[in-house]
Amino acid sequence: MAERIEFTRNYNDLSTNQGFQFEFICDRCGTGYRTRFQANTLGTVSTALGAASNLFGGILGQAANLSEQVRSAAWERAHDSAFTEAMEELRPDFLQCPRCSSWVCKKSCWNERKGLCKGCAPDVAVEMAAAQAAKTTEAVWTSAVASDEDQAQVSSQKAWKEGVRASCPNCNAAIDQGAKFCPECGTKMQVAAFCKECGAKLQPGVKFCPECGHKV
Repeated sequence: MAERIEFTRNYNDLSTNQGFQFEFICDRCGTGYRTRFQANTLGTVSTALGAASNLFGGILGQAANLSEQVRSAAWERAHDSAFTEAMEELRPDFLQCPRCSSWVCKKSCWNERKGLCKGCAPDVAVEMAAAQAAKTTEAVWTSAVASDEDQAQVSSQKAWKEGVRASCPNCNAAIDQGAKFCPECGTKMQVAAFCKECGAKLQPGVKFCPECGHKV
């Protein structure tokens, strides 16, 4: 019975007629290892015969066709041998998780203490550090939002105070804030008072703001 060749899904076959090369990739992090290119002399000879057949045809063409058939079988055998050798070479660098069946690199994605990949058994210290960093970032953004809201409120109050205007009850002329007399007719103004803390209008004679309790 022919020997069976074990294989995995986490590899790419980079082989060509001129030789063999394979790369094996970690299912979790996507990194891995690539074998060195192993030249295949039979493929080189076949390529040379094929080029000669294009030039001369006839006997050389028949020889090239025969060589291609021989090369096909011989190349497959050499390919199988190279593939098996590549797997044996890189097998120590990969482990298969018994829980999720993923092939992961031993260097970065294997939890030695738990005997599982880090996808199934994350590194507790790493997860704690990541959680702390996430909380810190969340706190920073929360603080930044509160700061923006406070600043917007202050700006709004400033704009409100700067934009307060009144009109003369006698001639309806516009009067700037704090004016004691109408600039048009000279009528004395009863200037309205406003809370410096929240901007609420104050009645004459009050000592505390009815809205926020700030002392007038």
